[in-house]
Amino acid sequence: MELFLDGDGTLSAPEITRRLQLPRTTVHELVTTLAARSYLVPVPEQPGRYRLGVRTYQLGSRYAEQLDLAAEGQQVARAIAETCGETVHVAVLEDADVIYIAKVDSTHAVRMVSATGRRLPAHCTAVGKMLLSTLPPEDLAARLPARLTAMTPNSLTSPEELRAELARVRERGIAYEQRESNPDVSCVAAPVRDRAGRVVAALSVSVPMIRWSEERQRELAELAARGAADLSERLGHHTGNRD
Repeated sequence: MELFLDGDGTLSAPEITRRLQLPRTTVHELVTTLAARSYLVPVPEQPGRYRLGVRTYQLGSRYAEQLDLAAEGQQVARAIAETCGETVHVAVLEDADVIYIAKVDSTHAVRMVSATGRRLPAHCTAVGKMLLSTLPPEDLAARLPARLTAMTPNSLTSPEELRAELARVRERGIAYEQRESNPDVSCVAAPVRDRAGRVVAALSVSVPMIRWSEERQRELAELAARGAADLSERLGHHTGNRD
């Protein structure tokens, strides 16, 4: 069945025989059984060729229903935190706020203090900027107040400034926070996608300013992107699904 993931998604019995190096009678029996159970279906306009059937979609849907974003996010966050030694979060968007659903603490004595379930204004965080950047303009406008709340002197308070920042986030695919939710911490975040390619969460790495530098920022941006891609894959997203 994995053969059908390549090319145009259709194969004939002779092609399957050639690729699997199996006897023709064996392949015939396999194809007949899979077709009888709707795992494969004939391609109407191409006699003798098959494609994946509805049963594979049903299995995939059931698997997706069993996925737990928080649990999967916690596992990925732990792996990223072990690699860099810094605090890693996974967050989702609710109205104009972000809610942290997974978190692994830094191993350093000086570290960011936070907790799962914590709610923060999205525009003050790297994860929030990433999630806001994916919204349609009318949705974004409906969520934002005329004046944005400031958590530190570095927080963006103008919707116009935020929109300009979100445009930069969309262009580079990575979001940054420079001491905007905590005066002593900066963060970098990357998007997490579901199997349909929708951004459903963001993964961030948070670093106290005593360990922050341009070089460290680049390193953590790559690491956050890698972690977000891993979590996306766990949710069923593959690069070929991306818009």
